[in-house]
Amino acid sequence: MNPGFLSPSQLAPLLLAATEGGDRAAVFMVVSHPDPKQLGGRVLFCGGEATGSFQDSRAHARATTLAKRAISGDLSVLPGLQTLPLEGAGEILAYLELHHPSPELVIVGAGHIAQPMCTLGALLGLRVRVLDDRPGFATRERFPEAHDLHSVDFSDPFAGVTLHPWSHLVLVTRGHRYDYECLRKVLMRSPLPGYIGMISSRRRARATFDALRQEGIEPELLLKVHTPIGLDIGAQTPAEIAVSVAAEIVHLWRGGSCRPLQETEGVLERTFGQEGP
Repeated sequence: MNPGFLSPSQLAPLLLAATEGGDRAAVFMVVSHPDPKQLGGRVLFCGGEATGSFQDSRAHARATTLAKRAISGDLSVLPGLQTLPLEGAGEILAYLELHHPSPELVIVGAGHIAQPMCTLGALLGLRVRVLDDRPGFATRERFPEAHDLHSVDFSDPFAGVTLHPWSHLVLVTRGHRYDYECLRKVLMRSPLPGYIGMISSRRRARATFDALRQEGIEPELLLKVHTPIGLDIGAQTPAEIAVSVAAEIVHLWRGGSCRPLQETEGVLERTFGQEGP
């Protein structure tokens, strides 16, 4: 195999480190080559850099362009077979793969709402991380489904915590001032989580937005914050609140009207006509 290519065993830890660090990555795997010995060779593109090489300037330049476009979200470049022309004559046929961090639920606060929220997040297939500043709260006994448990200082809650567009951040600390501080900190980061939700009353939500505007946070960022958190299902108990938040996250993924299916499907009307049974 071309010494510039990565083997599967070389690629795996590099790809894992990239996605664990919150980065998107593109991988090209050679499936057709004038030299059969090059089949299966891989090149990784991440963070604007390539690891591995096609050892052909024209093919490598074309792969670099395609990788950058795919990682940036250009829908004209999708995973699948790509043709890479070689210097002189011939071409490489390579399969393009896109990789991103695992979707996750980051729960800040380890109280009564966080426990059912953790269970529901795991059921939705999210990798759950729980953060709290109180010893004895973010424990394996209280959060058996959590992937990670972190002891943090709410003055800098995300120090050492990677957030990315596949993160779903839920702020449910023991006090509004902690929720506010965590929200302020996350809105100053880039990239933002794909979902930001903060538990709050309507009055406190308005006060939060007013205070953040006074601190110079742009309105476009505030529009990304879901507060009060969750869908309106009349939730009161911690479990019910967790269900409403989980429903809002699913709605973010899937869309939908948030109306009862009985209304949207109109089964009775379709069966019996407008007059009903």
